[in-house]
Amino acid sequence: MPGSRLPFAGARVAAMEDGPVMSVEGLKSLLKEHFEGDEVQVFDLTGTSDHFEVHIVSNLFEGKSLIEQHKLVHAACGEHLTQAIHALKIKTSTP
Repeated sequence: MPGSRLPFAGARVAAMEDGPVMSVEGLKSLLKEHFEGDEVQVFDLTGTSDHFEVHIVSNLFEGKSLIEQHKLVHAACGEHLTQAIHALKIKTSTP
């Protein structure tokens, strides 16, 4: 039923008729919680608040494979990755 969906916790995600959406600021805040003190950039690729590109520079990626690095980013996004975020392009690197 349109309008019956509840927003996720906090102000990161807003409920819309087509489903929840994530703001650039909300996604950046979410990632900063997990990559504290690291460089995090977030871009909205389509202007629809559900297709993003993230660039993260973190010491946490040191010695990890690309797949392991991306899994860390996926874990940081949590349930938002399967609901509010439709597509996520990830670029990771170490300082």
